[in-house]
Amino acid sequence: MRPYRAGLWFLAGAGAGVYAMVRARRVKEAFTPEGLSDRWQAVSLGARMLRDEVAQGQAEAETQLRERFGLVPHGMPQLTVAERRSTQEGDD
Repeated sequence: MRPYRAGLWFLAGAGAGVYAMVRARRVKEAFTPEGLSDRWQAVSLGARMLRDEVAQGQAEAETQLRERFGLVPHGMPQLTVAERRSTQEGDD
């Protein structure tokens, strides 16, 4: 039973060493000028995508609110037929 345990610990140590080497190489590559440039471009792309999503959500919410309150795109309330007649009678 002892040889299996030693082999298991050897494999666990070797796996941890390989994992640490790969992570260290990735960190080293990330802090090169090209890596930093790539990260900056990714951040700016994410910010643009977020801005576009927020603008789209605002437009959808505004459309829903205008439909709910019966407003035309310029913010003026729409006149119904009954309101037009009462307005015209009041002008006479």
